[in-house]
Amino acid sequence: MSAVIDATARTYDLSTVSTLNDYSDVAAAIGLRTILVSVEEMPASGLRTQPILRAAATAVIRNPWVGTATDADLQPETERIAPVLAKLLTDRLIDALGGAASIEAFGKAAVVGLSGEIEHAGALIHTPYFGNLMREALQGTSILCFVDDRSGPGRHLRVPLWHKTEPTTRDYYQSLDVILPDAPHHDEIAVIAAASTGPRPHARIGDRMTDRPVTSEILKGIAL
Repeated sequence: MSAVIDATARTYDLSTVSTLNDYSDVAAAIGLRTILVSVEEMPASGLRTQPILRAAATAVIRNPWVGTATDADLQPETERIAPVLAKLLTDRLIDALGGAASIEAFGKAAVVGLSGEIEHAGALIHTPYFGNLMREALQGTSILCFVDDRSGPGRHLRVPLWHKTEPTTRDYYQSLDVILPDAPHHDEIAVIAAASTGPRPHARIGDRMTDRPVTSEILKGIAL
């Protein structure tokens, strides 16, 4: 890994370097076992002339909080690990989907192994140390929609996505299926970042900003 600032403290500047190739030092530091990247392509249809690509990048790491009490302070390890995960995963989404400008929707997820607690999953994705960096890297402004869980290996997860700057745009409400065949082990956490270059196929249910007002008054004249 290049751009060492302080070799004694093992401090790195990851702000301007890619982690697509040489990332062994940071991988060892956060207990990374593997990274999985999956991409699906949906043919162009309607007014779109380019296929829609959707991708999920998953990092499986050792759970740093295994064996700690439910009142343990999670902040120090969150600050240390979550930004590195955000960098590793967004680098791969950007590479798989043709650049940050091509990405239109995003989401996130985490699954903690059975020796951990659900809060351990949340500690790695529900703070600015992950979410803010993911938004910045993918040029988004929206809050990231999410799912988190506690499970053994083999979990089939449905990760939600919505538009990265206009979360009320219904056409971009979608989900991406992610299968974790060998993760997380009981002492691991799988962290997922997902993104899409377009909306749902054949989206046509309108937009919240253009809906007519609807209240319970419509229940007085339901025609079936």
